[in-house]
Amino acid sequence: MSLLVVGLSHRSAPVSVLERASLAADTQAKLLQDTLAAEPATEAAVLATCNRIELYADVDKFHAGVAELSTLLAQHSGVGLEELTPYLYVHYEDRAVHHLFSVACGLDSMVVGEGQILGQIKDALARGQELHTAGRLLNDLFQQALRVGKRAHSETGIDRAGQSLVTFGLQQLAAGADPALWVRGKRALVIGAGSMSSLAAATLARTGVAEIVVANRTRARADRLVEILHQGEGTAVRAHAVEMSAVGDELTRADIVVSCTGATGLVLTADALADALGVTLDAPAGTPESAAVPAPADVDQHAAWVENGSATSAPDGGAAPRRVALPAQSTGPVKLALLDLAMPRDIDGAAHRIDGVRLVDIESLAEASADAPMAADVDRVRTIVADEVAAFGAAQRAAHVAPTVVALRTMAADVVAGEIARLDGRLPDLDEKQRAEITQTVRRVVDKLLHAPTVRVKQLASEPGGAGYADALRELFDLDPQTVAAVSRADLNDPNRGRS
Repeated sequence: MSLLVVGLSHRSAPVSVLERASLAADTQAKLLQDTLAAEPATEAAVLATCNRIELYADVDKFHAGVAELSTLLAQHSGVGLEELTPYLYVHYEDRAVHHLFSVACGLDSMVVGEGQILGQIKDALARGQELHTAGRLLNDLFQQALRVGKRAHSETGIDRAGQSLVTFGLQQLAAGADPALWVRGKRALVIGAGSMSSLAAATLARTGVAEIVVANRTRARADRLVEILHQGEGTAVRAHAVEMSAVGDELTRADIVVSCTGATGLVLTADALADALGVTLDAPAGTPESAAVPAPADVDQHAAWVENGSATSAPDGGAAPRRVALPAQSTGPVKLALLDLAMPRDIDGAAHRIDGVRLVDIESLAEASADAPMAADVDRVRTIVADEVAAFGAAQRAAHVAPTVVALRTMAADVVAGEIARLDGRLPDLDEKQRAEITQTVRRVVDKLLHAPTVRVKQLASEPGGAGYADALRELFDLDPQTVAAVSRADLNDPNRGRS
């Protein structure tokens, strides 16, 4: 096993970098294909969520693999390699396994213990299987990660250590109030109909919001989400779907807006929000008029600007736009609560300026969750992860020697068959009963001679540093490497393998 992961997440990179490096579905497919075409990699999988992008690969050379995977991530994310490199992390072999298992358990999530990551890992595996980029190693790894994540949630109280981003986001919007009381009687607009938006809609319905309006570029998906909401048990929410073109009108009637789309630009601008509330978007006192509203393409991609006293240059070599300090979130009555769960962001950060608007986005969620208390169950999950990593490594090392053992037994069976054929030529008068008894005796002798060494080599191979036992077995019995490779390929091409 030469497992390598190169990636970046909310723990290693600022939101402004993460949102620029986000990968669309077709870009992920191209990245996987290009990774396999690269010399060091034989398998590949991409785990891309709203706050992480990770490229997993089975490589034959560590340094070459790191260089190639880093370059590919930069090329497909659109962020230059020089800029991206400081935010990348690298894990290799057992450390890579430990990382994915921790991710699957929610230990590496922005909100510790959230369970949505399991669905995202499952999607990453399905994508690798569909594109035939996930082979034996990554199939085993991702399926085991799913099992480890489910075990952590079933055997511990990790769910109590954190919640989904949606639940946590609603808590932040409620600003200390009980979310169930806070949403009661409110009208919610959900923009998008993907997995995160569906989770948001279901959470809002379960929490007790009065009405949900779903807007999506594909109307059929919005209708389907509404249908699911109507079928939900224990909820009596009113729900209907609208076209994206109706979002402006719906904003005038909404109390809560949750947005999570795959758009590469802003879905809700500060001006649109101000218009919906019937207010004027004024710049803070003393702000130059030209700096009143940042364009989406400006530095930090429409993030809240801060005072910048240094004279720096823009990427094009010109003068960088002056960053202007935004006022704190309004302390007055909240007319419109905004929850932006998209990456890149859907909602203009300048919405902070609008009186009566409260905005919670990925960046503010990261800041709020950093101080969240760690439950004692987190330690139990870490123990589970450590045990599962050790077990996975042992299983992989044992699996490494299995094709050699199969090839050895195949060779022994061929020797037995050849000797029985020679015996038939020398003793043609043997009846079927005698021949069968001799054949069975010879096979029993060979099996007994091979049993102890093959069992022992499997045990030794499962221990750290045990990979060399397979090589020793091949050398001692002069096994053809191509025969061993053929066994490996046959196992890899088993149609029942790699499906959960």
